[in-house]
Amino acid sequence: AVRLLADGDGDGVHAAAYALQRPATVVTPLARHGERVHWSAAHADPAYDVTELGHQHRAPRELTLLNRVTRCTRENGRLVVEGEVVVPLDLLGGVLTATLDFRVRDAGERTVTVPVDDVRLQGDVITWRAAVPLTRALRPRGIGDRVWDPRLRLGIDGELLPPLDLFAEKDTVPAKATALPARPRLSRLTADTWQPYVTAKHHLAVCLLPRRRPARKANALARYATNFRPARVVKQTWKKLRKKYDALHSQRVKIRVYRRVLRRLPVSRGTVVFESHMGKCYGDSPRAIHEELVARRRGARVVWSYATSPAGFPQGAKLVRRWSWRYLWALARAEWWVDNQGFPHALDKPKHTTYLQTWHGSAYKRMGFDEIRHKTQNAPQREQLARAVGRFDHFLVRSEHDVQTLAHAYRIPEERLMRVGYPRNDRLVQARGRDESQGRFPRPALAAELGIPDHKTVVLYAPTFRGTPKNKKVQLQLDVREFAEQFGDTHTLLVRAHYMEAATLPLTPPGTVVDASGHHDVSELLGLADVLITDYSSIMFDYALLDRPLVHFAPDLDAYAAERGSYFDLRARAGGPVVETQDELHRVLSGIKESDGEWQEARRAFAAEFGTYDDGGAARAVVDALFTRKAGK
Repeated sequence: AVRLLADGDGDGVHAAAYALQRPATVVTPLARHGERVHWSAAHADPAYDVTELGHQHRAPRELTLLNRVTRCTRENGRLVVEGEVVVPLDLLGGVLTATLDFRVRDAGERTVTVPVDDVRLQGDVITWRAAVPLTRALRPRGIGDRVWDPRLRLGIDGELLPPLDLFAEKDTVPAKATALPARPRLSRLTADTWQPYVTAKHHLAVCLLPRRRPARKANALARYATNFRPARVVKQTWKKLRKKYDALHSQRVKIRVYRRVLRRLPVSRGTVVFESHMGKCYGDSPRAIHEELVARRRGARVVWSYATSPAGFPQGAKLVRRWSWRYLWALARAEWWVDNQGFPHALDKPKHTTYLQTWHGSAYKRMGFDEIRHKTQNAPQREQLARAVGRFDHFLVRSEHDVQTLAHAYRIPEERLMRVGYPRNDRLVQARGRDESQGRFPRPALAAELGIPDHKTVVLYAPTFRGTPKNKKVQLQLDVREFAEQFGDTHTLLVRAHYMEAATLPLTPPGTVVDASGHHDVSELLGLADVLITDYSSIMFDYALLDRPLVHFAPDLDAYAAERGSYFDLRARAGGPVVETQDELHRVLSGIKESDGEWQEARRAFAAEFGTYDDGGAARAVVDALFTRKAGK
């Protein structure tokens, strides 16, 4: 923006200021200068290089374009709006269509669509014009729907682009020259005028106002009626009732009701409540057990919990939202609990319930009571953890390493351990068998879903949990853009952030980087990957079962081990190379096929040590042991 100001480009300064607040918006036509992308064709100076923004990699449907209002006035009882949409890098070509969508602000999905009279491509902009009959087209109630936001919806060869706000300057929308009559459904006593205006964010909007005397008087009377003493008493009473209602649905009240009432209810025979990663996904060992159980015992009543959205969870199961009353009811009456991390610590297990804890991975870093932070906690905090893990009736382990680490760290008695392996790894053991007998192709159907061609090497990057503060994006150790630039032609990088964290990926050429963090079952991603890059995540123990190349990218290995503590020396026992810089990582990946043979023996020893009991039949063994009628608690 400073350089544009120095060059006297006022319009460019406005556009740049707008873009600073909305980094994903394309505000200028852009132009290619060799392999670089610049602000425009007239700006070849390196100071105007905007290649790093990555707009050149976006498909048309992914573009958010600057849509500038050039004229807004009243003509023949209609609101005439004209505008220009920037077209970057000649990306938009084909048959153009357009509509204006007027949407009620803060009122859900209520939308009115009106046609755009003229839309055409002129050089590096799309010009459009709409004559909107506001009085006839918008028929609001008059109460609760006074502000409407118009957005332009462009179509290219039948494909709709994202809706575009109408960027406008105040002098483009004169108040007196744009006002139009309004006809609310609740009569013109609620309001009588449509007034276009420019919002604080410089977007065009239309507002319903009382301009004539009857409407002004009616609105004044309504304000008085809602503010005199009886009305204030009603509002205060309503607030108190609402507060009590909210209190009844608070977690504190739910815990009390669960403990005093719900967990005393009789058992619902055959009911199994499944949960994976605190309801965040349908996957891991609980999923594998569920699928085995349903296949072999159709009478089981299956309940799955979800944290935010039921999307992706099995339709044949009863779905309950975590911490809802239905969730508490299901837990209180279930014959079995099955999860891989821990049902809420405050919920005591009923006497009639058997709790199977599958756990979510073997340990490299110290866990449970072995963690430094637990050793420094006070007695009540340690007792809370002890009570939580004390609910486990059965705990799955996949090796004696798990017994010496996890079982010891969580004080799990020997008689509660089940040495059967992880059910989630059954498919990995089976995949290795197919690799050895049939080869790697054809790839799993997931490859086609993610748009990965057969000629590309699939690299899965799955880092461990870093403890990033809530609502903050984790900063990946791997430079994804640099990886895409060097390997994008031959490799596809799948990025799987830890389920407790989220990462923002830079824009890269299509097909080079895929964000797979939202995929429910990580085992499916492992089965697809040709190479795994991780740091200290327990995913390394699982992937080793496939006997495929494994690389540890650990720039902060020494600092991490010192801070969190570790159960073994990763450099000494890893099943693949341990690298600390991106350059080293790139060198390893470039020669992975030639050098992998050097690591095969170490990798197989790694898999044998940490996956001793993973023989491909864990889910079957669990169902045989726990979910048959003859099996006792």
